[in-house]
Amino acid sequence: MARNRRRRRPDPPGPIGFLVVDKPVGWTSHDVVDAARRWLGIRKVGHLGTLDPLATGVLPLAIRGATKLVPFLADGQKTYVGTIRLGVSTDTFDAEGRVTHEHDGPLPEEPVVKQAVQAFRGEIQQLPPMYSSVKKDGVPLYRLARKGEEVERELRSVTIHQISMPHYEPPEIGIEVHCTPGTYVRTLAADLGEKLGCGAHLSGLRRTRSGPFTLEQARTPEAWEALAEAGELEAELTPPDQALELPRVRLTAVQARKVGHGAAIPAAEASGEFEMGPPPRPGDRLSALIPSGEMLAVMELRPDRWLHPLRLLDGS
Repeated sequence: MARNRRRRRPDPPGPIGFLVVDKPVGWTSHDVVDAARRWLGIRKVGHLGTLDPLATGVLPLAIRGATKLVPFLADGQKTYVGTIRLGVSTDTFDAEGRVTHEHDGPLPEEPVVKQAVQAFRGEIQQLPPMYSSVKKDGVPLYRLARKGEEVERELRSVTIHQISMPHYEPPEIGIEVHCTPGTYVRTLAADLGEKLGCGAHLSGLRRTRSGPFTLEQARTPEAWEALAEAGELEAELTPPDQALELPRVRLTAVQARKVGHGAAIPAAEASGEFEMGPPPRPGDRLSALIPSGEMLAVMELRPDRWLHPLRLLDGS
């Protein structure tokens, strides 16, 4: 017998774009997504890059059709500031975990710690922690960890572009990291503790940048909720072309209709000028805008000098 399925009502139409939440301690990234769905009365909301419940700071959300642009923003660099507690190791590599080791000797001096911190600069190998959303045979590692299981994991290459120690106040030190996506600062803390021989864990973390999104753009959940209640939230969305930071080209109404149906157009016939930087080269991507200024598509210039749509946007 066919099972009766309740169909969800489609989301009401509205503007697309991004909003940046200053995630509080204790909230999961999914908690923030669920809150945004309530504020906007829609289901189509996604986040760009998970933050652990312990962490705070920049969590960008894609609203409505902007969810289609998440793959174009997934490689954005991240910046974090935080604190590492020397002398105590935990099974989660952060302050939420069970203590697995306590160092009973003196902690290393500041020059030694600073030198060890700098050794992590550049491309490094990290082993994802068991308490993470990385999947093994389709099962998130954290589920296995909660059962007391530990499985083999593959090392991953990440790049630490910049790393510094702003303060040294043992047993805690400050840390600032600019890195590629996929970097676990918790793992960095644990690896630092192992390198120093005293153990360590991450005791606090705040993300200050995620790709083009910064802490200056972020608002607390309470602030976003207040804007929603006043009917002003959607006006504060970051437009998708602004978030992508690609060169922009404006289409005529006729071209916009063609592109909206998936057709390519000759670059030479694109109306207006390429609005950011020099003319594009084959392989470059652009934000295509309709005459009124809203973004219609991500397009790519091919060697044939035609602009081909890669991703079409809509308000749904």
